[in-house]
Order: sequence, then structure tokens, then C-alpha cells
Amino acid sequence: MNRDAAEPISELPRGEFAFPGPLRDALVNAILDGTKTATASLLAEYPNDYQPHEEVGALEAVLDSHDNVVCVIRTTEVQIYRLADVSDEHAIAEGEGYTDAGEWRAGHERYWRSPEFVEYIGELDIDDDTQVVCQRFTVDERYPIRALEPWRG
Repeated sequence: MNRDAAEPISELPRGEFAFPGPLRDALVNAILDGTKTATASLLAEYPNDYQPHEEVGALEAVLDSHDNVVCVIRTTEVQIYRLADVSDEHAIAEGEGYTDAGEWRAGHERYWRSPEFVEYIGELDIDDDTQVVCQRFTVDERYPIRALEPWRG
């Protein structure tokens, strides 16, 4: 256990990968089995004063589709890239089966244009110059299914 045990899990920021449902469940499983060690979000999802270097070392309580904490992850690296410049290496590290950045981009653009996402953030122009926050992380703690802590935040 690497986290300061004095800090209650319920006080950590929530790590929600996609919306609740089959996609989130698949992403959480990939985190837990070590396949997924990276993620990406649009910079437009963050506050205007976002400073990516402040995220390194930050902890997040990862939630499953039932709002149970399944693990705690620690951010190890954050970079902001143009969408056209996201690397094959990052695409593969996302653990979603992409073999290169082209496949990764197509899959993410489908998600970013989905009705759920558009309802959440609004319709965005997505092109080569769209800013993407690429994050790498490690799993600090795992919680067995029977001991999952419901999110109370």
C-alpha cells in the first residue's frame, strides 16, 4: 500500500473512466489487470486554469459502474498534445486494443462525438489541433470485489 492510509478514500478525487456501463467496466478491468496504464481526455474537459504538471503524483479513487471504488491510481506523467500528435505508444498503453494512434483517434472521436459525451460537455469541434491531455498512471491499491467501498462523495 503506497497511499497515506490516514487519507480516507472517500476524500480522493473520483476517477471515472467513460460513463457507467459496459465501456467503463471494460476500462476498469483493463486497469485492474495492468493492460491499461494510460488515458486521455480533451483539454476542454478541464478548468481554464488547469496545470498538468500539478497532476503528477496525484491520487484518484477509480469507480466502477456501480460507484464502487475498485482501486486507487497515481498519476506518473501528464502531457498535453495536439490530437494529431498523440503517439502510437500512448494509444497502445491505453489498453483498449488499439495498435496505433490512428485506431486510437477513430475510437476516441466516436466517444467524443457520442450523444452522452455531447450532453455532458457540449458539441466540440474536433480536429488535428484539438488539445488532448494524455495521462499515465500506476495502480497503488486494489480492492477485492467483496470489500468494495461505495462512493460517498
